[in-house]
Amino acid sequence: MKISIITATYNSAKSISSTLASISSQSYNDIELVIVDGASSDYTVELIKNSYSRKSKIISEYDNGIYDALNKGVKMATGDVVGFVHSDDYLADSDVIFQIAEILKNDRVDGVYGDLHYVDKVNTDRVIRYWQSQDFEPGLLKKGWMPAHPTMFLRKEVYQKHGLFNLDYKIAADYDLMLRIFSDATLKFKYLPKVITKMRVGGASNRSLKNILRKSKEDLRALKRNNIKRPYLALANKNLSKITQFIKN
Repeated sequence: MKISIITATYNSAKSISSTLASISSQSYNDIELVIVDGASSDYTVELIKNSYSRKSKIISEYDNGIYDALNKGVKMATGDVVGFVHSDDYLADSDVIFQIAEILKNDRVDGVYGDLHYVDKVNTDRVIRYWQSQDFEPGLLKKGWMPAHPTMFLRKEVYQKHGLFNLDYKIAADYDLMLRIFSDATLKFKYLPKVITKMRVGGASNRSLKNILRKSKEDLRALKRNNIKRPYLALANKNLSKITQFIKN
């Protein structure tokens, strides 16, 4: 089983080394890395070419934002399974992909997800927020639940069935995609109860108050578009759930 990992980059030379190192160190061998670079002006692409020795594909060209880049990556991926490791993120340990692959050997499982650590941008040993997930039940969607998207690994067929990221969204396209796929009762998902990904704080959705408000508006639109009952209540629960992630930490 080949697993494609997609990494979108743009002037990521300061952080990409830890991302690449976490992928290179995986005990699972059949990994394809797909780098979609947004025409970086620093030495991101050169650094990747000089420091990553496993199977990889790299393109560097202008795009229409992160979701456009991720869509390009999904189209380029030749793996049976597709996941994402963003350029500010890294895999939590060297056996993560092996454990995901073991679960996906079961033909009845369409996707795997797990837990996420938000870590300090400089001191990555400092966990700021712990996004602990749970086993999926259909009723969770109307409660505002969602797994951490960076921890999700899906069979390529899921994208072929439900499509890619909707570029109408600038911040919440991942939430919209997850609502689409988790609303499909024919798909089966498995929760791996461990930290899969570590993410440095400072992502687009929480970088400023303006972006937080925009994210909420886009989340609400995604809830309505995907016919989630009581969308305002679901949005409130979704936002309130983040508080417990800080308390757990």
